[in-house]
Amino acid sequence: MFTLAILSHQQKVDVANFSLNAEQMGLPKELPIHIAQSCLVGGKQAGSRIITLTVGETTVRIVPTRAMAILDAVRNGVRFGWQSPVKEIVHPSFINQEASGGSGWLDGFNEMVVRCGYQWAGHPGQDGDEFLTLHGRIQNTPADEVVLEIEQTPPYRVTLRGRVDEKRFKSTNFEIETCLSLSIDEPYLTIEDTLINKGSYEREYQAIYHNNFAQPILEKGAQLHVPATEISPFNNYAAQGLEHWNQMPAPTKDFDEMVFNVRPISDENHLSCALLHNANATSGIEVTYQTDTLPVLTIWKNTDTEEQGYVVGIEPGTSFAYNRRYQRELGLVPTIQAGETKHFMVRFGLLTDEHQVIASKARIDALQARQTCQVNTTPLVFLDA
Repeated sequence: MFTLAILSHQQKVDVANFSLNAEQMGLPKELPIHIAQSCLVGGKQAGSRIITLTVGETTVRIVPTRAMAILDAVRNGVRFGWQSPVKEIVHPSFINQEASGGSGWLDGFNEMVVRCGYQWAGHPGQDGDEFLTLHGRIQNTPADEVVLEIEQTPPYRVTLRGRVDEKRFKSTNFEIETCLSLSIDEPYLTIEDTLINKGSYEREYQAIYHNNFAQPILEKGAQLHVPATEISPFNNYAAQGLEHWNQMPAPTKDFDEMVFNVRPISDENHLSCALLHNANATSGIEVTYQTDTLPVLTIWKNTDTEEQGYVVGIEPGTSFAYNRRYQRELGLVPTIQAGETKHFMVRFGLLTDEHQVIASKARIDALQARQTCQVNTTPLVFLDA
């Protein structure tokens, strides 16, 4: 096993800029494995770091400064991610999450994979005596203890680990161990995260994996396939688009966003998946997730203009995107005991040919065949002003 400590305060290891090929990592020099890290300068991205990891046909850009977020991935020339109006990799020090009524989180939002949580996730607003900002604090927390591991034998699995702390005196004492892995011959990118309650008391927690995709997958005629027992609109505005919730239009001015709540069907291993493919079904993104800890799915359909951010989110979570105060009655605010761990798995299939897309859709159809989907026209929650 080749191991590289990229960032470790305990060991006083901090390599800001580097580039290593397979041979430099003790691997056969012909292997298509490469890693580099850059520390950015200028503007609001000053001090942010990007790790670029190439394994076989896949190149992934990870942002350890922003909780090990995945900026984007490219496989066989197809980019998975989106084009946000936010172009910089904004350093958390420039984010004021309390701004704009608790929506300041959006000032740095541009990644393919964004972790929301873990004390809370969802829309901003008051919950009892506590004001909750949009989607929690974790995404604007830099990672520590970033380590690369590479197996020395086939399939030469490459794993990037990091630890992100969410701690406050007299409050939460969470540690999140993140793990991203991929291998040379597979079109899959897997995230496995472990939430650990290091405190002495039981705590509520929430997690949403805000996974975002646009061109070339998202386009007029693109389709989303989700095996579901129940689908409902997030609010009355989304109810207007319920009939075509899984059909994607071209960029549409004044579309704003429509959000849909999905209760998924999973297999005997507690796995469910969703597929978004382009109009001619020659490429797509498959999102597979573990439903025993991520039991619900949010679909964020933001097919506004390209300048505003043309994007669709496929978001497995412990909860929907409502403010936490609405979700206790839905049974969607779980707790974690002192010393307990919770495990989350999300796998991305970077599908770049029609055979992979057809196979993914067939798996979803087989799951849907187990149960009829109930479409509810009424939102689960009545949102107050």
